Amino acid sequence: MKRSLLILTVIISAFIGAAMGIIFTIRFIDVINPSYTSIQEKQKTTFVNYPDSAVRVPRGFHFGEAAKMITPAVVHIRTVYGSGEFSLNPLKQYLNPPARSSGSGVILTEDGYIVTNNHVIEEATQIEVVMNNNQRFYAKLVGKDPSTDLALLKIKARNLPFVKYGDSDLITPGEWVLAIGNPFDLNSTVTAGIISAKARNIGILRDRNNLQVESFIQTDAAVNPGNSGGALVNLSGELIGINSAIATSTGNYAGYSFAIPVSLVKKIVDDLLEFGTVQRGLLGVQIIDVSAELAENRSLDVVQGVYITRVNQNSAAEEAGIISGDVIIAIDNHAVNSVSELQEWVARNRPGQSVTVTFMRDGETKSVLTTLKNFEGVDKVEEPKIEYELEGATFEDISYRNLTKLNIDGGILIKELSEGKWKKAGIKEGFIITHIDKVPVDDVEDLNRTLSFKSGGILVEGIYQKNDKEVYGLDW
Repeated sequence: MKRSLLILTVIISAFIGAAMGIIFTIRFIDVINPSYTSIQEKQKTTFVNYPDSAVRVPRGFHFGEAAKMITPAVVHIRTVYGSGEFSLNPLKQYLNPPARSSGSGVILTEDGYIVTNNHVIEEATQIEVVMNNNQRFYAKLVGKDPSTDLALLKIKARNLPFVKYGDSDLITPGEWVLAIGNPFDLNSTVTAGIISAKARNIGILRDRNNLQVESFIQTDAAVNPGNSGGALVNLSGELIGINSAIATSTGNYAGYSFAIPVSLVKKIVDDLLEFGTVQRGLLGVQIIDVSAELAENRSLDVVQGVYITRVNQNSAAEEAGIISGDVIIAIDNHAVNSVSELQEWVARNRPGQSVTVTFMRDGETKSVLTTLKNFEGVDKVEEPKIEYELEGATFEDISYRNLTKLNIDGGILIKELSEGKWKKAGIKEGFIITHIDKVPVDDVEDLNRTLSFKSGGILVEGIYQKNDKEVYGLDW
């Protein structure tokens, strides 16, 4: 009986072993010789632990929609820096090529107004705009503002894609954003990141009157040389900032980038468009951040805010009754916890406009309505002055009727000439200037603005009444 049981046990064990061997062999053979011939197709039918990503990712985080909307409206800006000498000899230009640089810009209107950084076009003798579809234009510099590092350009075009303004006041740290520009001449590059902080002052801007405004949006979206002047947008495709700087010890992206908030961009751009220069409204105070140490030393009742160290004579602040030692805590009911925040809120206004300043004095909270003034102490904007006589030439606008007869879009007539730069260049009376450095000029006011940014040699193109085209080199 025992012998029979032993034999039965051996048979069962052998059967189980054989079965397991068969199963192992089948599985092993299946690994070596799979039943499918495409891993790509296999991945479509085998999910394992990978659910459908399109279901898991919220629609608001599909960055492609915002990128597709904005990319056509971000342009590549190429600049040329001449030696200051002018020559029509192409061989001389070939032997002594000018320096070149590049950056980015953002189209703001369908008829060709473009915002960029001042440092992208500063001292440039020629500015070229290259569109996303490779169209090229020579750009006119409408105005620039080193104190905020912004500049406004204009190209002659219609029906362009443009970026709509968003609201940089509403953004919060942690919110997703896209940076779009042309780093290292790589056109239409899109990077993503989050808002890291607001109202950052990193001490990179300089102004001869100490009026620089730094209230940057800090992000961790990758920004590199060439991105300057490009767009920072939210996921709705709205402009919330103009990329301007990076924090780096190498010159390339090292973790953080900084953008000028659109709340400030809007005001600066409108000033440049209307006046050619920025109309800055000022309180007329010298200020520092309130710190825990300062609050303790001065026995302040607050540990955040902006401490006034001095009030300038005849300033807006003095007229409103603000004194040294006051701590400003809000502008127009918006809390200001740092100098950069205060500068931004005040810089949004022109001379003659009023702001409500809320401050602490001796433990009491006070508010006063303050009418801002400019640097010269005037509470009015400065209207641009048009000069009709420049360097020995008297200019005159051309009527629309005569422009039509001459089949030109715009131009300026040189009515009279005396000794000066224009006559020295060989230009005669009756010459109609149509372009300077390949950029159209429409009227005398436009000519004034264009020449105010020029130095060294310039290229003057135009016609005489008989439509004879001429080109002159003029040392400006």
